[in-house]
Amino acid sequence: MRQVPQGDKSLYVLHGTIKTPPMSSRTRVEVGYQLRCLQQGDLLSMPESRPMPVIGPNCHELRISDVEQSIEWRVIYCIDDVAVIVLDVFKKTTQSTPDRVKAACRSRLQRFQAAKRGLH
Repeated sequence: MRQVPQGDKSLYVLHGTIKTPPMSSRTRVEVGYQLRCLQQGDLLSMPESRPMPVIGPNCHELRISDVEQSIEWRVIYCIDDVAVIVLDVFKKTTQSTPDRVKAACRSRLQRFQAAKRGLH
């Protein structure tokens, strides 16, 4: 296992993939860069990221345009005290985040937090 640099948060992807394909190479690199910034303690704001309190505290939706494929990608993530947790990665197909996606992300976050409590 690779060591995380001192002060950087771990990254956990609980659902979805960040790879090429389905994302274009440029989009995958952009997603990786934004997540790396979060791991290093940066906070993103609109238009790159919007808060998603309906999922949980410190939850956000990263908004990435894949101009090569004319696709909008969304990465739902949570900033935890020790990690950045990716709760879902999906293609945007509707104006708002679907209720089923929000419910699934809430459930994944709850399971992550329960597992984390079990480790302490």
